[in-house]
Amino acid sequence: MWLNTTSSPFLLTGFPGMEKAHHWISVPLLVVYISILLGNVTLVFLIRNDHNLHEPMYYFLAMLATTDLGVTLTTMPTVLGVLWLNHREIAHGACFAQAYFIHTLSIVESGVLLAMAYDRFIAIHNPLRYTSILTNARVIKIGIGVLTRAGLSIMPIIIRLHWFPYCRSHVLSHAFCLHQDVIKLACADITFNRLYPVVVVFAMVLLDFFIIFFSYILILKTVMGIASVEERAKALNTCVSHICCILVFYVTVVGLTFIHRFGKHAPQVVHITMSYVHFLFPPFMNPVIYSIKTKQIQIGINRLFSLSQTRA
Repeated sequence: MWLNTTSSPFLLTGFPGMEKAHHWISVPLLVVYISILLGNVTLVFLIRNDHNLHEPMYYFLAMLATTDLGVTLTTMPTVLGVLWLNHREIAHGACFAQAYFIHTLSIVESGVLLAMAYDRFIAIHNPLRYTSILTNARVIKIGIGVLTRAGLSIMPIIIRLHWFPYCRSHVLSHAFCLHQDVIKLACADITFNRLYPVVVVFAMVLLDFFIIFFSYILILKTVMGIASVEERAKALNTCVSHICCILVFYVTVVGLTFIHRFGKHAPQVVHITMSYVHFLFPPFMNPVIYSIKTKQIQIGINRLFSLSQTRA
């Protein structure tokens, strides 16, 4: 019997076969979620309130931290709801909205990493004109452009989800909604929804990566032209944090892609775990990387703790 799309909500899934351990599994996930929130909120707070960090590089970092917060706040409620309360039902509208924000923010993250690469290129290739090229107005325009590109590119496939009838099982394979999970349940022609995301990935995420890669070739060429060894090291050191964030993001993307493409016979728990790694590892690591590798951030954190201790 076909189920009616309006009367039957989707059912989220935690870790199949491990339902008795859901409460225990939720503990490390909760720790990771809290760490992500604390780390990224601290970064945004520092950049907003510390005038020494009012530079384009740190504005882009604030965009990255805000994006990571968005991903976390979008997935956390349903994940913890499933693991803690076994609350699996989610209405179609809420599910589609969650999928929209998850996929949009993933493309935003790629775009912000690209903007950060452009920032590093200008800072090293043309340092004397750095602040005149990357003005506050231009940084805002870049941020709006990144957000608009992501939001508009994902919208067509999410809108179509509202039109599909869902007559198969309403059980999703994760504790949050993903477009690729939802379309498997649709009883309609989903050719567009299968092909369009591939085009988006190639046209945006992969293109972003190749532009970032090319920008670092130009950065390396510029650095090699610097006579002083110390100045070379100093210039490259400003890029280390960004390179680490790029690797964290794209390695998890590639890992998730390989698991979905070549791990069809792998247990479902492996697929689910890799999804959590993809959505949680970059937001967790980005604040750690910048806190360890960026001196100005370290100084800001020390100043923040000094102020809190003084007030206490």
